[in-house]
Amino acid sequence: MNALGMVGWCAALAAVGAAGLQTVRLRRRSELMARACHELRNPLAAARLLVTTMDRRGEAPAERLRGLDVELRRAGVALDDLAAARIGRTVVLREEPVEVGELVEELLASWHAVARAFGVDLRIGATAAGAHVRGDRVRLAQALSNLVANAIEHGGGPVELVVRRRGTTVQVEVVDQGPGLPAPVGELTRRRRAGRGRRGRGLAIAEQIARSHGGRLATAPSDIGARIALELPAGEHAA
Repeated sequence: MNALGMVGWCAALAAVGAAGLQTVRLRRRSELMARACHELRNPLAAARLLVTTMDRRGEAPAERLRGLDVELRRAGVALDDLAAARIGRTVVLREEPVEVGELVEELLASWHAVARAFGVDLRIGATAAGAHVRGDRVRLAQALSNLVANAIEHGGGPVELVVRRRGTTVQVEVVDQGPGLPAPVGELTRRRRAGRGRRGRGLAIAEQIARSHGGRLATAPSDIGARIALELPAGEHAA
């Protein structure tokens, strides 16, 4: 074998060795993720059990406990997403009737303390009575929580949640009075993380959830600040 052939063989062996090492590293990382998911599920389950016990004993306001339970379930679905991504699968959405006004009240209860820590007045504005959608309640809470967190952190107070019924659509608006979005919402959600900047990742998550429910994420006209709307098809219970 000439020198050129020997160099080729060495390069091929090096490539095979590097690929094998990368495979080992990926398997190790996957196993670490699996263990982390497993270990996090137990304290989440314990925390939800504690919330249920506190509710049964009347040890805290019921609306606060419902809001806390929503956030714990939201953490649980994030773990589901992580576990599914590890093996290349997607999580199947649940489908149930969701009363949107009730969901918004739960979010207000769970985010009230965070908003107060940021010096933000978080409140509910106009709410269409009996507005229902069909979908995964926890995923919808996840989408709205990302919008609320963005408004609290990057917007300006007060932050208001508004529920509207427009024909066959239920619209939940998160309104703040800050500097507004740095770019159109569609551009922010399409950017890669390196160029997404503030607000981007939370908006991308909310948009993905909206689309999986047959809806969309949009901006509504506002004289000041940002007005971001989660638009969803109305369920059969919305009269």
